[in-house]
Amino acid sequence: MSGVWVFEDGVIRLIENHQSSRSRKVLVHIETGKVVSSYSSLEQILRNLGWERYYEGNPDFLQFHKHSSMDLISVPSDFSKFRSIYMYDIVLKNPNSFQVQDI
Repeated sequence: MSGVWVFEDGVIRLIENHQSSRSRKVLVHIETGKVVSSYSSLEQILRNLGWERYYEGNPDFLQFHKHSSMDLISVPSDFSKFRSIYMYDIVLKNPNSFQVQDI
């Protein structure tokens, strides 16, 4: 059994890998309606929400944290590896600011 675990409407479920029937996912900033298309745009939005870059020395990941919480957002440093699992993590930690959409 392979696939991606998805958290939607308070329910977590497994979406199995069926490449031909799957659509591409994008992270959308709700306030502006814009698709996050780079880490520089993501970082700017996260900064406005109180997140800061966390430099821990691993060049494979970019990380962000908030002083007001224990949450940590980790994304691969190569934006081409930014997959839905990372998008849903961002949505989970910022539910009123982001959503994942199919395109």
